Amino acid sequence: MKRSAVLPSPLFLGLLAVTAAGAALTLLDGGFATTTGTVLFVLGGWAVTLCLHEFGHAVVAYKGGDFSVRDKGYLTLDIRRYTDPVLSVVLPLVLLAFGGIPLPGGAVWINHHALRSKKIESLVSLAGPISNLLIGVILAGIVALFSPPAALSAAISYLALLQVFAFVLNILPIPGLDGWGVLEPFMSYQAQQFGAKARPWAPLVLFAVLIGFAQVSALFFQAAASVFEAIGGVPEDAGDGARTFMFWRSL
Repeated sequence: MKRSAVLPSPLFLGLLAVTAAGAALTLLDGGFATTTGTVLFVLGGWAVTLCLHEFGHAVVAYKGGDFSVRDKGYLTLDIRRYTDPVLSVVLPLVLLAFGGIPLPGGAVWINHHALRSKKIESLVSLAGPISNLLIGVILAGIVALFSPPAALSAAISYLALLQVFAFVLNILPIPGLDGWGVLEPFMSYQAQQFGAKARPWAPLVLFAVLIGFAQVSALFFQAAASVFEAIGGVPEDAGDGARTFMFWRSL
């Protein structure tokens, strides 16, 4: 196998560069630079963390016996490898931009028959949400330890909150989400069959409810905010970042 199959792709490095450029723009004086920088930082950062989420699934699967993930390019962090670029990447980014809801995006196809145990199957599903939570902890820690300038702190805090929200959302035991995958290996055959039938539409129903019912969405954000505060996040900073990111709401 070529070594490039496990090296970060140029596209992933490009997403990192966009995120870094966004961070740099927030440091410039002026509303336009701050707003543009925040939007680039959050969208670029979300795309980066989407890759890391799916990489988490893939690397645990690889360690657990499914070597096909290397051949499929899942270990390169190439966002194009994580299923359909429109439905899995563009649509979640658009919904994030306009609704502030970080919907799960990409996916990796795991050969479960190659995995060595039910425990490993469960850990493969758990790895994605845990990666979001760890990224949220790291981002919140950066703000707490280094006290960046206000605009950058706000952008980082908002991205951290989105990571926590993604963790809370993904960990739900609903077919099609990672929380279901964590439990599924230990379920009865009948429950697994139900999950297989519900997997295509259950997340869509959940997302429709989140988007269409403000009270339900508020409950999820409150749960995420509680976890966010528990890991040291500053809700006020995250709120400032959210308002800057969704600037059109104040026009």
